[in-house]
Amino acid sequence: MIKLFVGLGNPGPEYEATRHNAGFWWIDALARDLKVALVPERSYHGYVARTSIGGQTVWLLEPQTFMNVSGKSVAALARFFKIAPEEILVVHDELDVLPGQAKLKFGGSHAGHNGLRDVHAQLGTGDYWRLRLGIGHPGAKSEVVSWVLKKPLREHRDAIDEAVARTLKAVPALAAGEMDKATLLIHTSKPPRPKPPRKDPGEGGETPPS
Repeated sequence: MIKLFVGLGNPGPEYEATRHNAGFWWIDALARDLKVALVPERSYHGYVARTSIGGQTVWLLEPQTFMNVSGKSVAALARFFKIAPEEILVVHDELDVLPGQAKLKFGGSHAGHNGLRDVHAQLGTGDYWRLRLGIGHPGAKSEVVSWVLKKPLREHRDAIDEAVARTLKAVPALAAGEMDKATLLIHTSKPPRPKPPRKDPGEGGETPPS
């Protein structure tokens, strides 16, 4: 079960709307859903909220340490409350996933993401859960830094916001430890297209292609 929900990003208004802050957008939306306020906690180097989901105590965290030292905040809170790595979900921007899509994953490579690299280093393991929010790739490795630190196109931001809203529906399952159910909810990005109505016998015209 997930006891600590972490969103990665950079502090400060100049970074607020940039792609690298997608994790913050997700935690902000979760806090609104749960009607809790994130407050600064110096001991954990971030904004923190404590609440319950289905009777289970959970924490929400937005590290305020800048991305490349995110693990300092995550490890401080996790160790104090004795939260195991496998009880942590880190929500972050993902270059290799398209805007509007999201993927839930346990462990694995941090794929060059500075925030994940530091979380791994500070926890001493990569065995935590990750919610990868797609931001798309600029197409060239040399453009990645500029890409993540810029605002997404309007249609991309709308798609990311839709993915945030959709994946929040998996939170009760995540908190309950129903990871298979959560995975299904998160990875089912769009409902199937409705089939066109069948043509009644004797009705003129052709059935539109499906």
